[in-house]
Amino acid sequence: MKTYDVVVIGAGAAGLMTALHASKRGRKTLLIESTSKIGEKIRISGGGRCNFTNLGASPKNFISNNPSFVISPLARYTQHDFIKMVESHNISYHEKTLGQLFCDGKATQIINMLLDECRKYNVEILMNCAVLEIKKADYFQIFSSHGELSSTSLIIATGGLSIPKMGGSDLGYRIASQFGLKIIPTRPALVPLLADEMNLSIHQDLSGISAHSIVNYEKVSFRENILFTHKGLSGPAVLQISSYFKSFKNQNLKINLLPDIAIDQLLESQRQGKILVSNFLKTYLPQRLVERLIPQELLSKRIVDCNKKQLNQITEAINCYNFQVQGSEGYAKAEVTAGGVDTNELSSKTMMSRKVPNLYFIGEVVDVTGWLGGYNFQWAWSSGFSAGIDA
Repeated sequence: MKTYDVVVIGAGAAGLMTALHASKRGRKTLLIESTSKIGEKIRISGGGRCNFTNLGASPKNFISNNPSFVISPLARYTQHDFIKMVESHNISYHEKTLGQLFCDGKATQIINMLLDECRKYNVEILMNCAVLEIKKADYFQIFSSHGELSSTSLIIATGGLSIPKMGGSDLGYRIASQFGLKIIPTRPALVPLLADEMNLSIHQDLSGISAHSIVNYEKVSFRENILFTHKGLSGPAVLQISSYFKSFKNQNLKINLLPDIAIDQLLESQRQGKILVSNFLKTYLPQRLVERLIPQELLSKRIVDCNKKQLNQITEAINCYNFQVQGSEGYAKAEVTAGGVDTNELSSKTMMSRKVPNLYFIGEVVDVTGWLGGYNFQWAWSSGFSAGIDA
């Protein structure tokens, strides 16, 4: 049996971060990965350039049953701390919209940076290693496909159910349940949404069209692009708002397809002219979108010939487009998993279980979900750091 001070299960963003900081303190650390690749979500993120954090990261950008839980980890290790690490490895980066930071080069630079730090502090890494069973006495016994291991501290960084082809699994939740920790029901988050059968043909016809919009769901709204797909809707604003759904069945979104323009006022201003409704609207929106959302009998009319009811119908279709949600594309297409280990079971300072000493849960496996735009990586860095300097 090989003995360690700290064993970390899961070599994703959070796992790498916590392993290097535990080892940096002189703790003999083993990082276990069930697949043949390290940091796969890092590699594919940001179109292969990795949106590694956000300049504006703060507690308001995270969803949890206990919103205040993220305050301590985010304060202990901020986006600026991670940026310093990136800069110390001479990785050039740039800011896109809304504070999102991306590598100028490839996302593999972030993976290599974390691996370099792990090597620097002598983290041992075991690949293709399946965890079969865990027992706890005075120490943790980990029975794996590579034999029996033991450790004083055990850190669970297994991620969630999202993107199963890259290793997403329920292992972390099973470990938590084994030790009596409560699990908040999980659901796909940052995920494309499916249209109902009645409107499916509309979205199939509009597939590929993008529009800068405001998407509203209950009391939440996001202003970014939406993307019509052959199954429904995607794009940043839709992915963002999907994280707030507790159920995806029979939900309703209100979408303003022209958030900077009051169509009713513009239409009224054209009442003296002879311009057709179709020609007028096509100066603001893609032709396919106009032709699918507005009835043909209205498109062929001159604005001056439209009555008040007809003008209101046009306005409603554009400034208040109604999208009935019938489902999501599931964990296969979800960027993250919402729900997870109940934060009330953990110390917000250390990420350690309140019930089981020296058992930690970090990253996506915890009931903390960040917005789109680098926030989930920042949660991985912050929660990983908090556990790593304590385990």
